Amino acid sequence: MEDSLDYIYKEQKELSVYGGIAALLGWDQMTYMPADGAAERAEQTALISRLSHEKFTSEKLWNHVQKLMNPNVLGTLQKKDKAVVVRLQKDIEKSRKVPSEFVERISKTTTLAYPAWQEAREKSDFSIFLPHLEKIVELEKEYCGFIDLPGPRYNSLLDDYEEGMTVDRLKGEFDFLKSSLIELLEKITSSEIYEKQHGFDKKVSVEKQREICNVVIEKMGLPRNRSRLDVSTHPFTTSMGYDDVRITTNFERENPLFSFFSTVHETGHALYELRMPRDEYKNTVISDSPSLGLHESQSRFWENMIARSKSFWNLFYPIFKNSSPEYFKDLDIETWYRYVNQVRPSLIRVEADELTYCLHVILRFELELELMNDKINVPELPGLWNEKMQEMLGVSPANDREGVLQDMHWSGGSFGYFPTYAIGTIYASQLFYQLTKDNPSIYDEIENGNFTNILSWLEEKIHKHGRLMAADEIIKKVCGEGLNSKVFIGYLKDKYYDLYDV
Repeated sequence: MEDSLDYIYKEQKELSVYGGIAALLGWDQMTYMPADGAAERAEQTALISRLSHEKFTSEKLWNHVQKLMNPNVLGTLQKKDKAVVVRLQKDIEKSRKVPSEFVERISKTTTLAYPAWQEAREKSDFSIFLPHLEKIVELEKEYCGFIDLPGPRYNSLLDDYEEGMTVDRLKGEFDFLKSSLIELLEKITSSEIYEKQHGFDKKVSVEKQREICNVVIEKMGLPRNRSRLDVSTHPFTTSMGYDDVRITTNFERENPLFSFFSTVHETGHALYELRMPRDEYKNTVISDSPSLGLHESQSRFWENMIARSKSFWNLFYPIFKNSSPEYFKDLDIETWYRYVNQVRPSLIRVEADELTYCLHVILRFELELELMNDKINVPELPGLWNEKMQEMLGVSPANDREGVLQDMHWSGGSFGYFPTYAIGTIYASQLFYQLTKDNPSIYDEIENGNFTNILSWLEEKIHKHGRLMAADEIIKKVCGEGLNSKVFIGYLKDKYYDLYDV
């Protein structure tokens, strides 16, 4: 028994190191790698992916896990060891369904697809990305055949990101969410305040934007000796190890709020990454988030519930004003707060206001579902995308860059990922509701720039559990119920009916 325990912990430690190497290769490709390095980088990432998969699915590791899973042995294990073994067995069993050759093939395909997506986006030409995406979609269908969960093919993709979630359950939540959001949007866009609102058209330099982003990172408590901020086409967070998390933002837009909110969002992810269970669970399958939806709840919590609150802007408005006084001299805080929370149906998901954001996600979910169900083909995506944008949001992209090419996810084969953004948004509203019940003075603390209690609360309620429980189980434990879109809709009504005098 001791030999088996020693072996599974040694292998998990090595797999953790492999994961850090793969993360570093991916981060470099999306930040500093020369454009012509893509072909060799595809070989490097494919090799690491194959080696990791072969190690994780090896007969030797599987046999040791099976010995420990023997009821006569499992019952004698310490609580910590039992949790690791049970989780490891489930993960390996799923991974062993997928051939190493396939893992290498899809890794190489997606690594080459990313620069093609970048070029297509830059030129606003879907045809450049089209052949790559067609290969990826076929590979995703092939993957579903290996995993073969009951129900629609898409269940096998969804389970990778939100374990236990099914199309039937998600569709029920999303159907309610979609109709409720469209109803809310119609009421707001019919209001007098909406008709009179106008955007913030001031231009803030990259240097000033970067300064503000660095300030908010520090205020939120992200340790700079364990993290760094860089620039990428699409903002993201990745972790190379327990003391090395990287976040990116983007300064393409002269409106400072895009880089600001994307930095807050990614910092929320980073704070979670840096607080994963260490000590006895370090370098094990337990030391991770149980789902991307729960991970996304941390970023959306900070981005929306905290950083779009009136209390937050009582703190941060003076910082913005001091950074560019020429733009804010005739702009009072109330006007600025309304602008920050302005509802304005838009084309780009990452720029969407918090009320319309989930409609962007549902659009992608519906298209992915139809692709996997063989109801549509890849060349149809740009046209169908534009139709759904018009149907849900009343806006239509003028080109592919504004439409189907705006996200990097499909280039990486991340089908089933998008729904987690909406799941995380719903979870975030539930967590915030519970936080305000547990700590009624939280708004005062935010206004005073004191985020210590928020971080401690999140660490105690979410971060410390890692994968000891499923995401929905953690939410039930904290909030008294699992995923519930009605809480999110209630949050939106309370906030936006007041803002728009509905």
